[in-house]
Amino acid sequence: MASTKPCKNKVQDKVAIVTGGASGIGEATVLALAENGARAVVIADIQDEKGQKLAESIGTNRSTYIHCDVADENQVKSLVESTVQLFGHLDVIFCNAGIASFGEQNVLDFDLDLCDKLFAVNVRGTAACLKHAARAMVDGGVKGSVICTSSAAANMAGDRFTDYIMSKSGVLALMKCASYQLGEHGIRVNCVSPGLVATPLTCKTLEMGVEEVENAFQSCYYLKGVLKAKHIADAVLFLASDDSEFVTGQNLIVDGGFIFQGIPK
Repeated sequence: MASTKPCKNKVQDKVAIVTGGASGIGEATVLALAENGARAVVIADIQDEKGQKLAESIGTNRSTYIHCDVADENQVKSLVESTVQLFGHLDVIFCNAGIASFGEQNVLDFDLDLCDKLFAVNVRGTAACLKHAARAMVDGGVKGSVICTSSAAANMAGDRFTDYIMSKSGVLALMKCASYQLGEHGIRVNCVSPGLVATPLTCKTLEMGVEEVENAFQSCYYLKGVLKAKHIADAVLFLASDDSEFVTGQNLIVDGGFIFQGIPK
């Protein structure tokens, strides 16, 4: 496990929540926040064992795990209230919890019940987190930062995973509306949109191992190398910190140029 001693202090003394924080991009972000001076990082997830172990590795004085299914608004409300009760206020929330399509989800064979299930987490869950975090920030007089996870796929099209692409486009629309509405309170709202990263969720969706996923997509990046969860975490850290104090309503795509569409030769 990486060291969690503060190094650059980009989020010194801030209190943060990371949903979907027990693994993948969420875990990398939890560690980045802890390493950069956060006073407290609350890990919210449904993966209890992983979440608890991660919190313990950082130190229970600086991190805690709270079970939260973001599809249940009452659990989200409780998560935010518990964070404020424990640490006094809330500065940052990374609305990162999400799931992948349950099937091919081609338009001609669209399973709308499965689509509803996915939207309950990816869109409704993100909206619930944003809503209750923003309320806590307004009530506490905190000029906070809200970061939502969209996807580079939101700007693309394909022959499958239609509901997933729809959901991540919905997150972008939510971010734009929220940034407009919350600006008067000094609350910044932005998105980070990862390209394909070999997280546990991605590997499970594609039924491939980490090395297979990375090898399969390495040639698709315009930058040399492999996109890692750490690259996304660094982008979230920027949006959470005062380095981006006048940045709002933006979608920061972190994909190594994966979405570039070159002119055919």
